[in-house]
Amino acid sequence: MSKEKVLRDFINQVWNNQKKDLVEKYVSDEYTVHLDTGDNWEGKVLSHQEYKERLDFSFNSFPDMHFEITSAIEEENHVAITWILTGTNLGKINDFPPTNNTIRTRGMTIYYFTNNLVSGHSQVFDRRTVMEQLGFL
Repeated sequence: MSKEKVLRDFINQVWNNQKKDLVEKYVSDEYTVHLDTGDNWEGKVLSHQEYKERLDFSFNSFPDMHFEITSAIEEENHVAITWILTGTNLGKINDFPPTNNTIRTRGMTIYYFTNNLVSGHSQVFDRRTVMEQLGFL
């Protein structure tokens, strides 16, 4: 199976369908957040349990979050994707209370692979627009 197919399944199953029980199927034992400015986990190496905690943080804040992959490029040990994220803020984000506002933003992520498992990412997206859409700016 191609890495792009693995990644598309991973995004759909683990992120869009919130199937945390499938983390071990897609994610390496050590997952590194190489670059993700503003992410609480930037620079950290996550175990499967810590990755699930990261998912909980996202799902608690945006229970209906959804990633639409708009393009993908596969290389030997990487898959780069562009995406559109949508969701409704129904839970706290750090110290910010829920706003019930919806968000829509674009971003790009490069996923790293080790032994055909997702082993980390570098990501950029428009966090400022998200903060404006939530009414924080």
